[in-house]
Amino acid sequence: MPDVDAILLSRIQFAFTVSFHIIFPAFTIGLTAWLCVLEALSQATGLPVYRRLFDFWIKIFGVAFGLGVVSGIVMAFQFGSNWSELSRRTGPIQGPLLAYESFTAFALEASFFGVLVFGRNRIPPLLYLGSALLVTIGTSLSSFWILVNNTWMQVPTAFTTTDTGTFVPTDWRGIIFNSVVLVRFLHMILAAYVTTSFCVAATGAWHLLRGSYKAESRVMLRMGLGLAAVLVPIQLLVGHLVGDYVVHLQPSKIAAIEGRWHDEQPAGEVMFAWPDEATESNLFEIRLPAPFGSLIDSSSLTSKEIGITSIPLADRPPIVIPFFSFRIMVGIGILMLLLSWGGGFFAWIGELEAKRWLLWPIFLSFPLGFVATLTGWITAEVGRQPWTVFGQLRTADAATPTLHTAEVVISLAIFCSVYTLIFVFGALYIYRLLRAGPGPSTLPFAGLSNAKRPLALPGEAALPPPAE
Repeated sequence: MPDVDAILLSRIQFAFTVSFHIIFPAFTIGLTAWLCVLEALSQATGLPVYRRLFDFWIKIFGVAFGLGVVSGIVMAFQFGSNWSELSRRTGPIQGPLLAYESFTAFALEASFFGVLVFGRNRIPPLLYLGSALLVTIGTSLSSFWILVNNTWMQVPTAFTTTDTGTFVPTDWRGIIFNSVVLVRFLHMILAAYVTTSFCVAATGAWHLLRGSYKAESRVMLRMGLGLAAVLVPIQLLVGHLVGDYVVHLQPSKIAAIEGRWHDEQPAGEVMFAWPDEATESNLFEIRLPAPFGSLIDSSSLTSKEIGITSIPLADRPPIVIPFFSFRIMVGIGILMLLLSWGGGFFAWIGELEAKRWLLWPIFLSFPLGFVATLTGWITAEVGRQPWTVFGQLRTADAATPTLHTAEVVISLAIFCSVYTLIFVFGALYIYRLLRAGPGPSTLPFAGLSNAKRPLALPGEAALPPPAE
């Protein structure tokens, strides 16, 4: 077995790479749907603003997609280098799931991404719209397979073990389509859509504050906030449904999230505290009295809620990290709800553009979705410890037996350096694209009638009809 330092550094390395990687799918999953909507509106209405916005955002999508692919491929190598025992024992289940993601989702989105970039003038408009839809389906499928894989590690089902400790599937439908997979997949998809909604709205607010691209900015601001206003409350509800499975199937995780040290019936709800593992108590605790904890966790006024001290010491996760990451995620969700509803109200009465005091926080909300997504994953993954496959395979037993601390130090340093370099240049390039804004479209309005081509939004100069 590798030493403790090698395992810890390997966990840090994987956490670093997966955190870097998840930023891009969290953006591109929603962005492909946004591109679909823009293309459909462009073809249906003939308004030039939608074509210009499509041309603007597809450039950003291309950069984010490329960064996501590169970071995802490298991340997978660690299953062989640092976590070979995990690969050996769970390969019969995780191997096919990762293969399905490559053969279906990645192949689909990568193939038709090329059509989106190079096929505008080569295929009919409806086929081009269909290509955008297929890329959207591909990115969502990719997320689905990854969530199936991760969910099996969180809540292992439909398997048996051999004499060598290898996990073998007994019912693929039970692995792929169980209720936990479906609710977690919906939670991730909504997170991606909300993240993109705020990125789009923030970009619109930014250009309105600068006084540039007013027609495009109004569309981005109104559509982004409008979608967020609908999706954020749904996401909060789905997040509660995700919590239901944690309460019933991962009691150690929910106890850490709640910062509840002792069993309570009915339970109170800790709003804020500093969990102290040494004394098994909370410092500076602010809490709601019983039965709020039972009501939130189990939808009951009398239910008994488990405390951390009821979990064997060897099976307890770290307490501080999931406790605070969960509260950051929920706090951001509430802030998003206030921004989207407040912005949506002023947009509805036609006064949003004049409210610069509101445009500024909307602009600054650009990173909120990314932070919420990251803290959600941190809560799920750290709260699962000390298990890699919950209740079945400990993290210490999943690492490569011959792993040495010096090797991981070198690989971690290389990963951090290269990923930081890639992220800085990628983020800088995306920033420049966003700052440049949606310039005039250079792509023809193939398939649109002459009557539709010159249309424009209020305040936007109409394009002249093309010469026949």
